[in-house]
Amino acid sequence: MTELGLFPLETVLLPLERIPLHIFELRYQELIGECLHERSEFGLLLEDDKGARNIGTRAKVVEVLERFDDGRLNIVVEGGERFRVLRETEGRPFRTAEVEAVVDDEAVPEPALRRRALELYRGLGQIAEIEIDEPTPDAADLSFELAARVDFGAQRKQDLLELRSERERLRVVTSLLERASEAITVERAVAEAAARNGHGLRRA
Repeated sequence: MTELGLFPLETVLLPLERIPLHIFELRYQELIGECLHERSEFGLLLEDDKGARNIGTRAKVVEVLERFDDGRLNIVVEGGERFRVLRETEGRPFRTAEVEAVVDDEAVPEPALRRRALELYRGLGQIAEIEIDEPTPDAADLSFELAARVDFGAQRKQDLLELRSERERLRVVTSLLERASEAITVERAVAEAAARNGHGLRRA
């Protein structure tokens, strides 16, 4: 068990994911300042109207984008090891807790499942007509690498974070990619139909 400074937010940071953060509260300025000085990590936890979750991600600052005269910071953090909160501790301006690592089981995804997930990700990029940043096909945590590149929403990302099987996570990500592709295809078809109908009405 180790003690970790906590930063609760209405967002989820996945392992290997990078996100920008604006640090403005004094207590979190202190937390991030310590992390920068000691080159240490803090714990990012999802907290919303349902409360704080007990599984989060260790985060390290990989870039300081901007420092303001009043102490505020714009930074970029990267997700690392997942952790579980065992009990909250006291004594610091920011929240702290004793935590333990969350470890996956040894179930390995089938090669066909990995290929399917990557195919769907590439297809989603083609449907959305955007250039994609493709992860390494043999990445150990392919599910997290894919989920970090698509906005599935905080709760779905939290659900993935809490799963302890890469095989199961990849199955969930595959299903989410399938639904995302279908949603974009339907939305585009509706938009094209509406445009055709509107054009016809204008001509009449």
